[in-house]
Amino acid sequence: MSDVSGRFVVAAAVVAVSLVVAAAAAAHDYGDALSKSLLYFEAQRSGRLPYNQRVRWRGHSGLTDGLEQGVDLVGGYYDAGDHVKFGLPMAFTITMLSWGVLEYGGEIAAAGELGHALHAIKWGTDYFIKAHTHPNVLWTQVGDGDSDHYCWQRPEDMTTSRRAYKVDAENPGSEVAAETAAAMAAASIVFRRAGDAHYAHLLLHHAQQLFEFGDKYRGRYDASVRVVKSYYPSASGYKDELLWAALWLHRAAGGRRYLDYAVANADDFGGTGWAVSEFSWDIKYPGLQILASKLLLEEKHLSDEQRAVLEKYRSKAEFYVCSCMDKNPGGADNNAGRTPAGLIFIRPWNNLQYVSNAAFLLTVYSDLLAGLGQRLRCGEAGEAAGAGDVLEFAKSQADYILGSNPMNTSYLVGYGERYPRRVHHRAASSASYQHDKAFIGCLQGFDSWYSAHRENPHDIVGAVVGGPNAKDVFTDHRGAYMQTEACTYNTAPMVGVFSKLKELERLRRREEAPPSSSPVADDL
Repeated sequence: MSDVSGRFVVAAAVVAVSLVVAAAAAAHDYGDALSKSLLYFEAQRSGRLPYNQRVRWRGHSGLTDGLEQGVDLVGGYYDAGDHVKFGLPMAFTITMLSWGVLEYGGEIAAAGELGHALHAIKWGTDYFIKAHTHPNVLWTQVGDGDSDHYCWQRPEDMTTSRRAYKVDAENPGSEVAAETAAAMAAASIVFRRAGDAHYAHLLLHHAQQLFEFGDKYRGRYDASVRVVKSYYPSASGYKDELLWAALWLHRAAGGRRYLDYAVANADDFGGTGWAVSEFSWDIKYPGLQILASKLLLEEKHLSDEQRAVLEKYRSKAEFYVCSCMDKNPGGADNNAGRTPAGLIFIRPWNNLQYVSNAAFLLTVYSDLLAGLGQRLRCGEAGEAAGAGDVLEFAKSQADYILGSNPMNTSYLVGYGERYPRRVHHRAASSASYQHDKAFIGCLQGFDSWYSAHRENPHDIVGAVVGGPNAKDVFTDHRGAYMQTEACTYNTAPMVGVFSKLKELERLRRREEAPPSSSPVADDL
């Protein structure tokens, strides 16, 4: 079978599964959700905002970042409702945005949102280029959480420390180096496909250097940058990030070098050993296991050893998918938790990050199952499920986020009629700098804005908040930060999911459209 005919068969299989899922009437406008999701990243921008900035209540901020250390670190993203620039979650955000574009770029383009998606990715990668000042030096953080959280100010008024922190050969940080390598490698493919070969090559060059740095000088980044420990500590260590980066570099650079690395280190680094129920900015195992599984479909010339190892990766990927769907044998010990209404529930603090990541990974895996013409295998004596079942479950999680839940609340801010109005977010909860430039002091914001019971003056449109508790109950209050704070890595995976679901709706409408009665159509 030729590559062209093979791709046609795979695409046809995915479309067939999609039509089955799309048969149920839609309750949501996924195109609107997609557009709003991409808008959110403009609200999180740090640095000098561009002329075409659409979130007009934001202004320039962090314009001296890095100055104290003699490096230009202006730009990048604030991770959540505060003003620290944390390198690890920022890089993960860009990796997931890029993966979404790589899987569903056609759908994003058809929705008229590809330009916004590329801008969102490039705002991050431009910053990473600045932060990677030497082959073995990566600036990983600007600001510190302790002093930042002491204040409630707009980013335009910041008076807190903007000290920058780095990892290098003497103070290694393999997690953040490898995740940044993954982000830049994935983004390099995006921009190569978009026709920007020069920028793609630049990103790949940085990605390769960062991977070499993270692999050669191995060490936990939170041991080198201790101020991050209370905010983004590395629970899983760095081996998952090294495998994750190697697999992304294999896709970006081709050849056998990075695939050989992922195969040779599969066992020692836990890639074929860890079977887990969560995927996040910290724990990459399910993501890399699904990425490795895709090679079984995409690679035409695998050796017997490579295929055997990739099948091991796939068995762990299927544990994750089955866990999300509550289909693994062994009950609660081997499956992700659920709320009474069926939402995946991992932990109380910002639970929707795990839901959005699961929705994306299951959407991708459903496409893989369709392409392979196989069913999901949940243990030797466990249940089996088809590609359509996997996609339908992913859709149920996305629909819950959009308001199909007991609270009848959309957890995507700005979508629908009912959504969080008191998001735990300094800029959104304060007066717009564009209209009121009067300085807001460090503690003044707590009295004037944080403690106020009124709604935020600005909706941070497209933000996915932390979400409800284990009983499906949500408290819309700025002080309930475990539920009302939003993060960039909550929304990033949903860009791909909403794109896929929008395409399903287009297919459904086409199938339901009455046949044309024109003579030409009848003759055809």
